[in-house]
Amino acid sequence: MAQSSIPLTALTEVQRAQAQTRFTIIRPALEDGVTAAQIARTQNIPAPTVRRWMKHYREKGLAGLAGAKARSDKGKSRRLPANAITLVEGLALQTPRRSMAAIHRQVVAIATEQGWKPPGYDRVRQIIKNLDPALVTLAHQGAAAYREEFDLLYRREATHSNAMWQADHSPLDILLLDENGKEAKPWLTVIEDDYSRAIASFRLTFAEPTALTTALALRQAIWRKEDPRWQICGIPSVFYTDHGSDFTSKHMEQVAIDVGMELIFSEKGVPRGRGKIERFFRSVNELFLQDLPGYCPAGHKGAQAILTLEAFEEKFRNWLLIDYHQRVHSETKCTPAERWQRGGFLPRMPQSLEQLDLLLLTVRKTRRVQQDGIRFEGYRYLDTTLAGFVKEDVLIRFDPADLAEIRVYHQDMFICRAISPELAGQTVSLKEIEKARAKRRKQVRAGLSSRAAVVDQYIAIHQEEVPLALEQKKPSELEPRPKLRGYINE
Repeated sequence: MAQSSIPLTALTEVQRAQAQTRFTIIRPALEDGVTAAQIARTQNIPAPTVRRWMKHYREKGLAGLAGAKARSDKGKSRRLPANAITLVEGLALQTPRRSMAAIHRQVVAIATEQGWKPPGYDRVRQIIKNLDPALVTLAHQGAAAYREEFDLLYRREATHSNAMWQADHSPLDILLLDENGKEAKPWLTVIEDDYSRAIASFRLTFAEPTALTTALALRQAIWRKEDPRWQICGIPSVFYTDHGSDFTSKHMEQVAIDVGMELIFSEKGVPRGRGKIERFFRSVNELFLQDLPGYCPAGHKGAQAILTLEAFEEKFRNWLLIDYHQRVHSETKCTPAERWQRGGFLPRMPQSLEQLDLLLLTVRKTRRVQQDGIRFEGYRYLDTTLAGFVKEDVLIRFDPADLAEIRVYHQDMFICRAISPELAGQTVSLKEIEKARAKRRKQVRAGLSSRAAVVDQYIAIHQEEVPLALEQKKPSELEPRPKLRGYINE
């Protein structure tokens, strides 16, 4: 890169900020191999403009992006009083957003009343275009959008591999074929090592992620991979996520205690402190998805699903291990795979895969052993070992996907696997049981409603027949009213 003929210190603060903003936009093309066309589509900027910025940066560095040769009178008022400019800006910041034509018409009317020279449409447009983007975002999109775009970020920094993992979910902008042959967009769950930027785990599903999705992703992240190209494993010291219900569940809290890691959550409603994992999702979109059939970003129509989830997952795995993990990162100046193994690092591992499955894929509850076994979710669980623990409180662990069997612990010691006779030889999930219960309750309510309707019908008929019968009787047939009995002292 050629040296700039204009030193950065000679630029104004506004010019330096402009140069930094433009550099941030074109950096993926300069460092990560993203094409100018891809950046143009993502940033909604003409491709020739992107290429011109890249050319200026290569020739003159940041100063070439500063617009140092811009007009000296740019942004200054020409024949318009300050109040008129403020009026235009105020109208442009009103909510709901008004068109420039409407603003121009109103400003001309007010200028005529005030004795100002009415501004032309181009002048009004220039004033609006020169508004601070932060001010426009806050006025038209609110505080949340302003924080997302302009707030300073606090970025947590890990000092070594597995010191902190970040996790998040994101829907992907691509149409795939589901198991029924219908088009659907998949969800990607990712666990990233903060220090190396290496991906420890990923899961692809069509259903929205749940606590079980997170647990399965953690299982893959912690345990050794079968693929020799993928060496990231171990138990992290810190697991950093947002406030999603799948991350803040009681099950995840217990998992963190059991495996010996600390759960940390980003600020509620402000997830941008986890910018590293968000950058990975951006890389997936820009470096991987855009070259695949079925790519369907927001607002795009006409894409057609061709790949199945299995075929897409294979392509994604290859891209992750061959491309992303071997690409030099612009911040760390090292590939994620090399940085994770730096310094002879030895990951902290669980004792066995069975123990890891027990912690991650099962839920724990406390129950008391009765004479007929353990009662749980409407079923009875038996094992001869329980005879010695009647009236004792025990800890049970169960798989939400299969309630046919539970594991029983007493004072942190494994006792037995108890089986439900009603579910023996079956695989019944908690969701299936809850669905069956809801169906049964609906049937019972329907029975009550039908019987209540019959009762109401006959009561109504009876109430109509009694007055009619009384009307048909002759006065002599009616029973005489009994006389009131009096007392002698009255």
